[in-house]
Amino acid sequence: MDDPVTMVLDFPLSIAVVVPLLSFFLSFFSISGLIKIRADWVLDQPNERSLHLVPVSRIGGLGLLAGVIVSWLCFSVAIPDSVLMGIGLLMVISLADDVWRVPVWCRLMVHTAVATSFSIAFLSDTYGWGLVLFTAAAVIWMSNLYNFMDGSDGLAGGMTVIGFGTYGWLAYAAGNNDFAAVNFSLAAAALAFLIHNFYPARIFMGDVGSIPLGYLAAVIGMLGWLDHLWSLWVPVLIFSPFIADATVTLMKRVFQGKRIWQAHREHYYQRMVQSGLGHRNTALVAYGLMLATGASAVWANAQDVALQIRIVAVWGCVYLILMVISDRSQKTPPDRG
Repeated sequence: MDDPVTMVLDFPLSIAVVVPLLSFFLSFFSISGLIKIRADWVLDQPNERSLHLVPVSRIGGLGLLAGVIVSWLCFSVAIPDSVLMGIGLLMVISLADDVWRVPVWCRLMVHTAVATSFSIAFLSDTYGWGLVLFTAAAVIWMSNLYNFMDGSDGLAGGMTVIGFGTYGWLAYAAGNNDFAAVNFSLAAAALAFLIHNFYPARIFMGDVGSIPLGYLAAVIGMLGWLDHLWSLWVPVLIFSPFIADATVTLMKRVFQGKRIWQAHREHYYQRMVQSGLGHRNTALVAYGLMLATGASAVWANAQDVALQIRIVAVWGCVYLILMVISDRSQKTPPDRG
């Protein structure tokens, strides 16, 4: 007679359920432990550009990703070793930045090395160098924009739950349970983090969480495309709430001659918080937008590429309208840039 445990683990859905469950509990209790560390070197002190008023621990991403990686290793989930190495390098340099503040050039050098290594390893043999360079740039940008968008309670955690949850659903629907487990475990760990991070936040994600998660959003999007699970437009749709806000804000700062790497409060989500909506309502509005783009991505994945492009264009128009309304109705405090 078969061992009951073996029978459960052989069930096709099991890996897409058991791995995320383990990821959730490991992350939840790891983050709980990190909250208890109140040493000055892990606290994010409020300043004139912050949206919080009291010191809060800024290394929650360490517990989030630790739970994910341990769960992957326990069940030998098929994640490429090079991707795991990339996550590790980004976590190290990002944690160092959270604790000691690493120069921008040093951080970007590591981001570039990790992104370029991924692009060359997975694209150079089959695709031209144009796509390799474009992908490397996209991975670098996604890594950093995720960090830019991690500035309000519950926002980055919610995007991680919904974004990777959508990836997981698409992978599971396509019959790739292993890849579904990779993504569901990220969403589950982010849900555990969100319990601690939703307003009022007791811990922040920090660079150690946001940079690797941005990297994974781009990398997993490419891996799913290479495995024919979705088109390249699907990841763009899923993470478009973050991509649109960060990209437009950066472009505006460039045109205004401001230093793009300097902390500021000009993102649209930051302006929503300051307008009176507050952290909680801003997060809830953002979740609605994220769910809508995620649902449209799931639907679009079953359509032809031409229709997918039109859907992306429609969302682009929606974002443009919302931004114009925001620009006309809100006055952003002068930024010393």
